[in-house]
Amino acid sequence: MKEERISVFDIFKIGIGPSSSHTLGPWRAAQRFLNVIKSRVDLEKVISVNVHLYGSLAKTGKGHGTDIAVILGLSGYDPVTIETTSIDQILADIAATETTMLHGEMQVRFAQKDNVIFHKNESLPFHPNGLKFVADCGVSGIVEETYFSIGGGFVIQEGEKDASATPVQLPYPVDYAADLLKWHKSSGKAIWEIVLENEKVWKNEDAIRSELMHIWHAMQDSIFLGCQTSGELPGGLQVRRRAAALNQKLLKEQTCSDCTDWMSRIRSGGAGFNYTLDWVSCFALAVNEQNASFSRVVTAPTNGAAGVIPAVIQYCITFCGGTEEDIFKFMLTAGEIGSIFKKGATISAAMGGCQAEIGVSSAMAAAGLAQVSGGTVEQCLMAAEIAMEHHLGLTCDPVGGLVQIPCIERNTMGAIKAITACQLALQSNPQNAKVSLDNVVKTMWQTALDMNNRYKETSEGGLAVNIPISLSEC
Repeated sequence: MKEERISVFDIFKIGIGPSSSHTLGPWRAAQRFLNVIKSRVDLEKVISVNVHLYGSLAKTGKGHGTDIAVILGLSGYDPVTIETTSIDQILADIAATETTMLHGEMQVRFAQKDNVIFHKNESLPFHPNGLKFVADCGVSGIVEETYFSIGGGFVIQEGEKDASATPVQLPYPVDYAADLLKWHKSSGKAIWEIVLENEKVWKNEDAIRSELMHIWHAMQDSIFLGCQTSGELPGGLQVRRRAAALNQKLLKEQTCSDCTDWMSRIRSGGAGFNYTLDWVSCFALAVNEQNASFSRVVTAPTNGAAGVIPAVIQYCITFCGGTEEDIFKFMLTAGEIGSIFKKGATISAAMGGCQAEIGVSSAMAAAGLAQVSGGTVEQCLMAAEIAMEHHLGLTCDPVGGLVQIPCIERNTMGAIKAITACQLALQSNPQNAKVSLDNVVKTMWQTALDMNNRYKETSEGGLAVNIPISLSEC
């Protein structure tokens, strides 16, 4: 395993839906390419830019908005700060004029149909999510770079994998779950405390707390807004949003002035297993309906799985008395589990199927919930293992290449499995477990390698070819 030091803020990133690997990653790649151009030639020298999409990015890029992402990135917009309600107008203006403002500074000719090229029958060797930018700079020549969107919004430039930069030195380096156990035994620290000490290498504790709460508030906003927004999702499948209707049904048509009022009404509106189960499902649906609508969500660890962790944290706050401190501990613990999967397997559905997205998010949520529910380090790792064990082999087969069917409902399943896995672990003795988290990470990667490529975010297998739906817009 290559030594890789990943921060919790690498796992949790605020961005735009519907996909971290097909939307957020290509967007970031476009921004990086602009920096390359600016470092080599003046932007004023650029005559045109072509974007070539390969592999999974080509096959499902339309449904995932990859073309939209690279256009917005080249135009100087950032996924964290762009006003999402302005996206349609920005794209309409670019389409009408067949020009864009490169980096928001230099107008160049750009026609989406001509300058974004989908190579559906060609894949680059390093990763299925490859894209190449080619800028014609006239007398200054051609500037060309290739990037790979490797999942969760992470982007690698071609050749970057061979870079020999000295990795940051952490007090408690972690590559495997066994490392967490080792550091726990030597220091007595819980997982979240180990992670916090590592994070302090990059930021002070006040900044860590503040930024994690900012990320949580972005997650919670996506839940609340998703529960207030009805209508039909874009893309041509004519999928109707369900979270808002379910929210109104459970609240008995009461209106809420803000998120605090909303949570208060949820707590006082009912009780029992079915009531709780309905709300956890509603929370997850809400986030991923927002994600499918090019709205702002948080990678957790990806956009396609963005609803699992927010739903479980919201469950913890609403029904278990969770506090801000619990959210802090939950996110540090969950983030470390996500980084272990990224290092030992993958968080890219194009590499590993949906087990790499919903499966990993469920494992992260299970460990985080176990942490704030009083679980030991061993029980937290056991919860993560149980959650992933029962997602092994899950394929990625988005109908029409859209992050809607079956993706949105899968987030509800991932959330419920996380809660179940946590409860099983808390009621078990990890010393009797036959499968470790490291065992299941290894197994997940082996399963990914064995999985037919049709089931890795290509829309060429599974539900994607067995649902007789004609798309009008994709």
